[in-house]
Amino acid sequence: MNIRFSNKRTIILLVFFMLLILGPYGDSRVSAIDRGTYKSLKTFSDVLDIVEKNYVDPVETEKLLQGAIDGMIKSLDPHSTFMTAEMYKELETGTRGSFDGIGTEIDILKGILTVVSPIEDTPAHNAGIKPGDQIIKIDGKPTNDITIMDAVKQLRGPKNTKVTLTILREGLAKPIDIVITRGTIPIRSIKWKIYDGNIAHIRLFQFHEKTSGDLKKALREIETKAGPLKGIVLDMRNNPVGLLNQSIEVSDAFLKSGVIVSTRGRAKGMESVAEARDDGDEPACPMVALVNEGTASAAEIVSGALQDNGRAVVIGTQTFGKGSVQTVIPLEDGAALKLTTAKYYTPKGRSIQAEGITPDIVVKLIRPAEEKEDADNHLLREKDLKGHIKSAQENDIKADEAKKDKDNLDQDNQLKNAIDILKSWDILKKNMKG
Repeated sequence: MNIRFSNKRTIILLVFFMLLILGPYGDSRVSAIDRGTYKSLKTFSDVLDIVEKNYVDPVETEKLLQGAIDGMIKSLDPHSTFMTAEMYKELETGTRGSFDGIGTEIDILKGILTVVSPIEDTPAHNAGIKPGDQIIKIDGKPTNDITIMDAVKQLRGPKNTKVTLTILREGLAKPIDIVITRGTIPIRSIKWKIYDGNIAHIRLFQFHEKTSGDLKKALREIETKAGPLKGIVLDMRNNPVGLLNQSIEVSDAFLKSGVIVSTRGRAKGMESVAEARDDGDEPACPMVALVNEGTASAAEIVSGALQDNGRAVVIGTQTFGKGSVQTVIPLEDGAALKLTTAKYYTPKGRSIQAEGITPDIVVKLIRPAEEKEDADNHLLREKDLKGHIKSAQENDIKADEAKKDKDNLDQDNQLKNAIDILKSWDILKKNMKG
């Protein structure tokens, strides 16, 4: 078939072919293109030409090529995606500042849009969205074949606007509709509290660009308030997202030496080993890392590093199992390619991909008894939790604080177990020596 190209179309095709030939990094090492690939590229060009000339309605070449790129990247894995300039900006807001939306980390699991974890104290969390919830519709529109970026775009929106999610949840006989009012989601990373005078509970919500700095600041404040610590609970439950470099720096804050994480990919530039440095200010007290099925990505790196180096006892439930590294490659027109380029491994060489971190001590969260849920009465809310203790002395600040601590532990058996382990640490050590 004789194919004639306009100048514009020739340039677009050349760029498309060069991307395939050079690979995502466009470096000076040009791979030899084999006969099979050349034949496939020619077939692509032929099909494009036929569609342009014979489709019932006029088509835009750029739109067809965009669809081809989307299809190519979509065939790789759920985390690789081609982002338009608008989508790329949306991604950048996820690691700094704040954004308007519902506050969930989502993924495509077995072809279904699934909640990895709701972010604590966000509209999604407050509405009762849970890890593992399958989102089958957004505002009545089916989510089959939806991309992550398209889902993010639909879930985000102006503050005080509403979005309806149709959810499939394990244990429910039929889907439920949950209406969520969007809000401003602050990219908060850390909250801390002191129990029993000298046990610190540090909650890591996610790993953004300031997390390690926020952690070091929190550790200084805790030391000033509590003095020498008896133990630290590093709580990474429902921590769904984050930056690789921040997971390394957070791990380093608790480790004086040892490997933190290694990455391996096809490109030599993706092979790396991160090791801890002795900065002289690492806490020396015992640690517990608290994890669950919503612990993913960067939080799994920290959990694995602390576990393999013997720095912390990991308790909770099996983590999510996202052990792949995505590299964001900006393109000239403001768009970007988010490509899975490597897998990461714990210090002992374990791949977390699709497996997760297995806790040293498995402790499942015990929830208050719930009635059978249906479409009209489907969610357990904070106000429904049993075990609330009335204030003994409203005017006694210390008594009120003690009451609040007891409330938290009564409603969170995983945290209570972690604190109990740290409280008995010295007793166990003495018995072992004896």
